[in-house]
Amino acid sequence: MKVICTTVDCLPAHLADGERAFTFFKSAKRDGVGTIAKGWRGSLKRKGFAPSPPAWDFVQFCLAVCAADLYSLRSTSADGWTRTIELTVGLCEPLRWQAWKPSAEKLLKVLTGDYWTLHFVDGGAPPPDGRGLPFDRDCVSLLSGGLDSLIGGIDLVAEEHRPLFVSQLAHEDSTRQRNYAALLGGSGSHLQWSHGISFRGSRESSTRARSLAFYAFAVLAASRVPEAEPQIFIPENGFICVNPPLVPGRVSSLSTRTTHPLFIGMLQELLNGLGVGVQLELPYRFMTKGEMMRNCRNPELLQRWASDSTSCGRFRTYNRTHCGRCVPCMIRRAAFHACDSVQDTTEYKYPSLANCEKSSGPDDPMAVALAILTVRQKGLNAFLGSSLAFAPPSERDDYRRVFGAGIDELEALLTADGIL
Repeated sequence: MKVICTTVDCLPAHLADGERAFTFFKSAKRDGVGTIAKGWRGSLKRKGFAPSPPAWDFVQFCLAVCAADLYSLRSTSADGWTRTIELTVGLCEPLRWQAWKPSAEKLLKVLTGDYWTLHFVDGGAPPPDGRGLPFDRDCVSLLSGGLDSLIGGIDLVAEEHRPLFVSQLAHEDSTRQRNYAALLGGSGSHLQWSHGISFRGSRESSTRARSLAFYAFAVLAASRVPEAEPQIFIPENGFICVNPPLVPGRVSSLSTRTTHPLFIGMLQELLNGLGVGVQLELPYRFMTKGEMMRNCRNPELLQRWASDSTSCGRFRTYNRTHCGRCVPCMIRRAAFHACDSVQDTTEYKYPSLANCEKSSGPDDPMAVALAILTVRQKGLNAFLGSSLAFAPPSERDDYRRVFGAGIDELEALLTADGIL
């Protein structure tokens, strides 16, 4: 699968057989050529953005990867999943990236499970040269509309930070994101963007690379924060960060690596090497979701909004209603169960796991039950296997504790529902 992403002016007159092209920020108005974030660069300039060339090239790189990810269907690969993708990206400073090509390819392999070959060439759009002043903010925090990002925002504000919240537009959560940002940070505290990738044809639904757009937006937002090396907070509980396979069949890219500490470490190394001065933070990597709720710095605010947040992996399937039986829903319900001070008033399609019908996808309650039984019968290390190989020895006990506590939370839920 060959994909090229560049500006309209640098688009080849003829594309090679099997090659697909996308143009940055402006439509080429050519058959077979898609568009990325049409009109966005001009909008950023009008709003005062003037990122450094390294930061802007990182944004263009991430958007190009997202376009290639959406275009390249896993169903056409040899095993129905693992793809081989050759991506050419037009950048402002391609020479800066050459030394980091192997690192970027390995990073994408960890994130998507595919084999990537990257080419960096001239042809990127220049950075917007807006004249806006820095925002009166001291850090950036990702805000998805989920429970973890809500808690992350509550805690930052309680600690007297002034976060600039960044969201990736999502049809189900866009209004929720705006509400949370206004609640926590007030006016001018929120940036909400979309990758705007448009093309004709089938789209790959797994979108393992989608999170790169989120990180690109965070880096772009950080360019308006006056700190020398702004912190970018990624609020995610440790159980989901590492996301160990619940059963042997759920391995590698079948489990998302969006906030995996290994991926975040590789991303930080790439940003450092490129000269993008930000610091990625995983503040809850040693907490379960239930512990995040119990330790929230403003319990009253959490009680008011926790049930409004979204967690479900099938939220769209059930008409914007939590299913109650997917892994994210079970972890959510288990967290509420473990936090007596916060009542769960979420509407679930299946409020109990007992006798709920199996969906067309994986049998998630069965997978969780098998994981719990494995820990019961063989111990935590047998369940984890090599899942902690990424972590330095000094942190492995902390991760083991998180997984043990996370399994305990899930076991309490399944026991309460009569599954165990």
